[in-house]
Amino acid sequence: MQNQNTTSEILATNKAFYRAFEKKDIEAMSAVWSQGTGSLCVHPGWNVLRGWKEIQNSWVKIFQNTAYIEINTDIIVTEVRDRIAYVLLVENILQVIDGRRIEAQSMATNVFELLGSKWYLVHHHASPIMR
Repeated sequence: MQNQNTTSEILATNKAFYRAFEKKDIEAMSAVWSQGTGSLCVHPGWNVLRGWKEIQNSWVKIFQNTAYIEINTDIIVTEVRDRIAYVLLVENILQVIDGRRIEAQSMATNVFELLGSKWYLVHHHASPIMR
């Protein structure tokens, strides 16, 4: 049963994920992700990363190699099933890498799990949208 308060909590966690991404803030990113070994992440063009340690290392590398990033999201759907929820969205990305301005879009799925009384990101998968 999906209530408005639960959906708001999930969307707030989803927003915190993208805010940490834009600020290139690994501590904020750590606060959003489940620290467990069951967490999964697939960045565009990457193999699957398993567990928080691998995922954290990937974000550190991305943050180090990205001079600037801005992400605006268009949420398609948010679904809640007991202690699991997902947000399907389009990421509209503007970034500067090696002095070049790059605009791109990705289709992303973010899966959240209710652990204790807080929603955590347990799976992020983004794939580029080809034009």
